[in-house]
Amino acid sequence: MKYRELADADCAIAQALGVVGDWWTLLVVRDIAGGLTRFDALQQELDISRKTLTERLKALVADGVVEKVHYSERPPRYEYRLTDTGRGLLPVLVALQDWGTRFVAGDGSLTATSSPTSAEARRVRALVGTRVPATLLISDTGEPMTPTGQGWSVLYAFPGAFAPRGNPLPPGWGDIPGAPGCTLESTTYRDRFAEFDGRGVTVRGVSTQRPDQLRAFSEHAALPFALLSDSDLALTAALRLPTFRAGGVDRLKRLTLLVDPGQVIRAVQFPVTDPAGSVGEALAHLDELA
Repeated sequence: MKYRELADADCAIAQALGVVGDWWTLLVVRDIAGGLTRFDALQQELDISRKTLTERLKALVADGVVEKVHYSERPPRYEYRLTDTGRGLLPVLVALQDWGTRFVAGDGSLTATSSPTSAEARRVRALVGTRVPATLLISDTGEPMTPTGQGWSVLYAFPGAFAPRGNPLPPGWGDIPGAPGCTLESTTYRDRFAEFDGRGVTVRGVSTQRPDQLRAFSEHAALPFALLSDSDLALTAALRLPTFRAGGVDRLKRLTLLVDPGQVIRAVQFPVTDPAGSVGEALAHLDELA
C-alpha cells in the first residue's frame, strides 16, 4: 500500500511520500537533474539493477515527475527529463543535502564554509572534469544567461551580497562562519577585472538571491560583469553545490569554478577562506591551465 492510500491521505507529506518516498526514486531524480538523462548512464552511475531502474522510471513518468523524450527512432531510444513537477523537487534535494551535511555528517552547526578535509569538500572538488550545464539563469540585468562564457570562465558562487539601502543583512549574518566577505570578493573581481578580460576570461558571479537584489548590489558596487540568480536552485541541484540556510533562504557556500572553453570544470576553489585572496589565486591558476 502506498503512503497516499493511508488514513492520513489528507497530509501533503504523506501524499508526496507516495510519489518519492523511496531511496532509489530520489536518487534517480537527483541524477536526471545532474544531466544523466539516458537509461544506461543512470544505471551505471547508480549501480542499480535494470529492473529496479525501469520500475522507478516508469513510476516517475506515470506521476508526471519525469517525461520520456525520443532521441533515436531506430532503434527506439529515450531520454528522461524532469517536468515542471520534477523541477519542483529541486529545493527538496538541496534541503536534504544540506540537512545531511549539517546534521548527519556534521555536528549541527550552521556554517557557510567547510573543513578542507570534509566529505563535502571532497565532493565539491570532485567536480573537476564535470561539464557545467547550459542552464539559463536570470542575470542582474534581467537577461537569461548561461553560467559561463564561450572561452575560459570564472564562476564564483557567494552566499549573498547586499546593497546598503533596502537590502538588510539576514539576522545573525556576521555570526555565520564564512558568510561575510561577499562585497569584498565581488569588488576585488571588479578591481582586477581588466586582468581577466585581457586574457579573454569571462567572470560571472552566482547566488540564490533574486535578480532585483543582485541588480541593486551590482549597481551599488559598479560591477563590470554579470551576477546570476539561481533562485530556483537549478544549477545548485545539477552540480550538487554546497548550501546553507539563513534568513529563510537556501544560500550557496563560497566557492569558485574555473571552466574551460568546452564548459568543463578544470579547477575548484573550496573552501574559500580568503575572499579577496581567492581572486588572485584564480587568476594565477588560469594562467597555469590556459
